[in-house]
Amino acid sequence: MIRKIAGFILGIVVTVSIQAQDKFITRYGRLDNVRYHIKTDKKATITFLGGSITNMEGWRTKVCDYLTAAYPATDFRFINAGIPSLGSLPHAFRFEQDVLSKGKTDLLFLEAAVNDRVNGTNEVTQRRAMEGIIRHALKANPQVNIVLMAFVDEDKMADYHAGKVPVEVQVHEDLAKKYHLPFINLAKEITTRIDAGEFTWKDDFKDLHPAPFGQQLYFNAIKRLLDEDFSARAPKRLLSVKLPRAADPLNYENGAYGDIHEAVHQNGFRIIASWEPSDNVGTRPGFVKVPMLVSDTARASVDYPFTGRTIGISIVSGPDAGVISYRIDGGAVQQKDLRTQWSKSLYLPWYLILGDDLKPGKHILSLQKEGDAAVCRVVYFLVNK
Repeated sequence: MIRKIAGFILGIVVTVSIQAQDKFITRYGRLDNVRYHIKTDKKATITFLGGSITNMEGWRTKVCDYLTAAYPATDFRFINAGIPSLGSLPHAFRFEQDVLSKGKTDLLFLEAAVNDRVNGTNEVTQRRAMEGIIRHALKANPQVNIVLMAFVDEDKMADYHAGKVPVEVQVHEDLAKKYHLPFINLAKEITTRIDAGEFTWKDDFKDLHPAPFGQQLYFNAIKRLLDEDFSARAPKRLLSVKLPRAADPLNYENGAYGDIHEAVHQNGFRIIASWEPSDNVGTRPGFVKVPMLVSDTARASVDYPFTGRTIGISIVSGPDAGVISYRIDGGAVQQKDLRTQWSKSLYLPWYLILGDDLKPGKHILSLQKEGDAAVCRVVYFLVNK
């Protein structure tokens, strides 16, 4: 009798807990197409696009293991497109190289909320970048399913405690709603459950890079979404999305890397075929032992002709980073400080928009390095055609 009552009580607790957690998953859209690929085609490609929380061993590997075990007859291909420190702006311009060049993706997991806050990405740029990624993905494959997620950090918890929705979370959810995509608000779930006394940030979750306990919580939420969607029968056919009018016509849906080898009038700049640091300062994957346009010469200059409405640069900002001057089409001279708060301890990939809302057509970006000791390293130009 006691055993039955205990089981009954436990069942109620578990049921209430799951129901409470499910309110953090908003199904603005379904995953019908990838379910078709898994159950009918028996072949599916799953891509994970994000920062270090995506790249590290944790929720991502758990999702891969779960799908492989749950659907042993399906041939899965998993693409890890996570790179530490990168948020929505880098994702928008690297999407073609790091995702589309790998072949067709059937399900895309996308998260940028943590690094967008850490990197100080403004809301307008977040919206243009996130919408650009979504539209770029759907233009390349109108049948791709996309899941948006917002991970947690202490700043987001503080926002919720102050009675406001974190900007990054709102951006993710607004675009999930517009494009009919499932959205998992892990920032809100973790905050709510910590506030309820289920666990603590310091002892259980540890920090914004979740301990195994936190990684399991992330996976649990994703699994709940997948279990519900995949429990249904496979649809009879694939459905293609018709893109709606963009929320921001200046979004980065045509974002791509511009080749540094196309730079002209190099005065004091040179291309190093495979750059790597001469000191012991850390680097990031994909931003070491690759070609870079480099100058350590005072007043060095270079021009980059391009066609598009947005121009920027992807640099490596290390201990020797400094300041550049730039202008577009001979216009007013502006300056950008290439240094970051992490520059002393890391050669950090850093993405900067130098010109936005330009007139359609051809333009010329002119860069000039300031200072004698500082170094400028350009890995890619950023062009949104």
